[in-house]
Amino acid sequence: MFGFETVEVSRALTAMTLLFHAIFATLGVGVPVLVSIAELIGIKRKDPHYTLLARRWTRGYTITVAVGVVTGTAIGLQLSLIWPSFMRLAGNVIALPLFMETFAFFFEAIFLGIYLYTWDRFKKPIYHWLLSIPVVIGGTMSAFFITTVNSFMNTPQGFELEEGRFTSVDPIAAMFNPATPTKVFHVISSSYLTAAAVLAGIAAFIILVKKGSLYHKKALKLTMTATFIFAILTALAGDLSAKFLAEHQPEKLAAGEWHFESEEGADLVVFGTLNENNEVENAIRIPNALSFLAYGDFNAEVEGLEETPENERPPLWIHYMFDLMVSIGFYTLGISLLFLVLWKWKKGNPFHPFLLWGVAAAGPLTMLAIEFGWIYAEVGRQPWILRGFMTVAEGSTTSPYIGWMFALFAAVYFVLAVGCLLTLRKIFKGKPAELELEHRFPNTAAASREGQS
Repeated sequence: MFGFETVEVSRALTAMTLLFHAIFATLGVGVPVLVSIAELIGIKRKDPHYTLLARRWTRGYTITVAVGVVTGTAIGLQLSLIWPSFMRLAGNVIALPLFMETFAFFFEAIFLGIYLYTWDRFKKPIYHWLLSIPVVIGGTMSAFFITTVNSFMNTPQGFELEEGRFTSVDPIAAMFNPATPTKVFHVISSSYLTAAAVLAGIAAFIILVKKGSLYHKKALKLTMTATFIFAILTALAGDLSAKFLAEHQPEKLAAGEWHFESEEGADLVVFGTLNENNEVENAIRIPNALSFLAYGDFNAEVEGLEETPENERPPLWIHYMFDLMVSIGFYTLGISLLFLVLWKWKKGNPFHPFLLWGVAAAGPLTMLAIEFGWIYAEVGRQPWILRGFMTVAEGSTTSPYIGWMFALFAAVYFVLAVGCLLTLRKIFKGKPAELELEHRFPNTAAASREGQS
């Protein structure tokens, strides 16, 4: 169908599913952390603004969780339908983390339901806050287990290969492969960062457009503080990830950095273009920075792409994915730092429109960085679906109906996206935070109005 090879359509369908799912999975991991922090601050300070933040964020979160369930289920289904050869080879190795990911989700969903329906039912609010902890743990552990599967595909271990089959399987060793520590750290920290930046962007936009109240200003201060902290953690995770690549997947690092020849004191290439001879032009070069990024030594030797066989080299366009991801990361770190400096500086104005537009932009930009990062991670592993053991072409289905499956899932994702947006709009449209604050905490509403004025 459509005149494409089966493997090309299979890759496109999986990419579409993963990129769509990443939006909801990222928020599903990060938002519970912000909800828990907001409620705890509200309890400790006896400030209803933060309690209301937790309530309203949770409502939106439940919708994204519902969509994430559907897209996550689609990924599991597609593993068997689209990549049957891969599952025949490695299914018995990755079965444990796949099961544990499902268990972690059910754990999260059960406590999310309890958390939702027990507001104001405890004499001591701290007991209700304790129910947020399992939700945070469940979301984070779900990300952990599914990331170990991806890590295994990059650095497979925990089995023996006998007559084309994996035997003597050690699922724990497979889960805790060399890629797991850095990948898990990077996925979780960037999810926390993105959720904080998205919520900060929403608050900033409301302040800009609707002259938001004290409630929105407190929301912005909380989320920007969290953004700054998680941006630092994500930068650290990125640094460790680069060092992991230099040791275990040097071809991915070399392709991503357009580093063709092994050399000491390697420069870091930022953006630029390639001519017909694969020579770098119009790029910004940071002397010796790639050596430092890879090994923590400005004079270290970095392996070039020339040492990888041509049929095992990732496509060179992943360079732009890496640069865009890192650029957005530094932008988010910078804008959050600037906000906090102006907040602490007595003469500063952290709510200046120019800065608020920058904060509002950080939300969608960080989500794009998540997408760019996953593209870099997955395409950078090409041509392997299981590095060193099976290529993508070998693992793909040969079904002639894969084109129709692509069209079906594209329609499903379109309906889910529209349904999610309409539902979120229905939940919050015409129900401003100020009105709910007036209803639930009338004594605090006056202070909020004063902050708005």
